[in-house]
Amino acid sequence: MSVNARGMWHQIEPVHAMLYFSPQAFEEADRLGYDVGSRWPSYFAWRWAPLGAAGPHLVTATAYSFSPSMIAEYVPAIWATSTPEKVLDARLRAVDRTYRALLGDRLDHPDIAEAAGLARRAAESVDVPHRPLTAANLDLPWPDEPHLVLWQAYTVLREHRGDGHLAALAAAGLDGCEALVSFAAVGAAPVVNFAGRGWSEQEWAAAQDRLAARGLIDADGQATDQGRRLRDQVERMTDDLAAAPWRALGAERAERLAQLNLPMLGAAFESGVLPMTSTLGIGTVQAPA
Repeated sequence: MSVNARGMWHQIEPVHAMLYFSPQAFEEADRLGYDVGSRWPSYFAWRWAPLGAAGPHLVTATAYSFSPSMIAEYVPAIWATSTPEKVLDARLRAVDRTYRALLGDRLDHPDIAEAAGLARRAAESVDVPHRPLTAANLDLPWPDEPHLVLWQAYTVLREHRGDGHLAALAAAGLDGCEALVSFAAVGAAPVVNFAGRGWSEQEWAAAQDRLAARGLIDADGQATDQGRRLRDQVERMTDDLAAAPWRALGAERAERLAQLNLPMLGAAFESGVLPMTSTLGIGTVQAPA
């Protein structure tokens, strides 16, 4: 299909991710009682509330590249601050306020409703076996307002890709820290960007040693040809595992969704709240033309 899974991910990820960075979302998190001096308490609450009061092992299983010790700092403490049910309600309020700040009256344009219908159609076609975050978000009731339907559909689709990405990393024999070290080694993002995932310098160095022993990185921490091939394999498998909902939607409708999404994507970039570079390898230096 002419609009592929990776291309659609690049379209929807920044629009979804506004939840984790917008001032409106931090205000909602503050009202729930979360410490907003760091983005992590609300991040873990927003993202894992669909699973209920998930414990640290479940979050580690579905987060993968976060250090288990970092996760344990926040989970299960986040559920003592607020319940998953209250978090989910606040999550939609945060998205509503964020999108209204981005687009204002343009949210009432028929294009938003059309985009929401297309995105929901793709989201409802996903396969859920071995995809816990996908399934948990798909089990949530659909909101009434089109822009919230759009965000929820994007959330299902990006978690569908994320769940598949973890499977691809596991198939490549990369543990959580190795996944980050190998990604940094191919130049996807600066090493400093990965500090937020909570791995210590010792853990990072040990992962480098393991990858070097496999011939995947060199003495300078850069990917070898073999290492680049392995990362390419991971990304191809991730794309393959994420392709089903876009095949179900069809190339023409996927292209239409991408077109309809452009104003929201541009507004997300222009908001200035997204990081300039991220651990996902998606830059937000400028909006697309």
